[in-house]
Amino acid sequence: MLGVSIENNFSVAQHVQRLVNASAQMVYALRVLRTRGLGDDVQQHVYRATVVARLTYAVSAWYGLTKAAYRKRIDSVLDRARRHGYCPLDLPVFDELCKIANDELFGRAMRLSSHVLHALIPPQSSASQRYNLRHRPHLPQLPSHTTLLSDS
Repeated sequence: MLGVSIENNFSVAQHVQRLVNASAQMVYALRVLRTRGLGDDVQQHVYRATVVARLTYAVSAWYGLTKAAYRKRIDSVLDRARRHGYCPLDLPVFDELCKIANDELFGRAMRLSSHVLHALIPPQSSASQRYNLRHRPHLPQLPSHTTLLSDS
């Protein structure tokens, strides 16, 4: 539904391959635009708006299923674009881009009461404040169980 390909064995190899191919096609289009006189700063904006946005789209759904080799392939796409000047040199690596995308998505949903997902977030738990637990990116408590299925 999100445009993410997850196979029966929870592999995202096909999805990563599609991302790498689409990124290569976009770099070719940028190369053609460069020969037509498109400036470097505009190319970097276009690269961020197309390739980086595509790489980080729905990353919360599939990043946990990636192997190190898949992340390395995506990093090589970003490195190649850096070498050719299509993206800024200070663009973070793929792991950092994913962390930023997740933080922005869930942080915005928690902060903004007008966000469409805000009503679905349970209230903050006061019990978790009394324990010395590992750091979590969220403070909401788990929703109460309402059915026999959730009891199981």
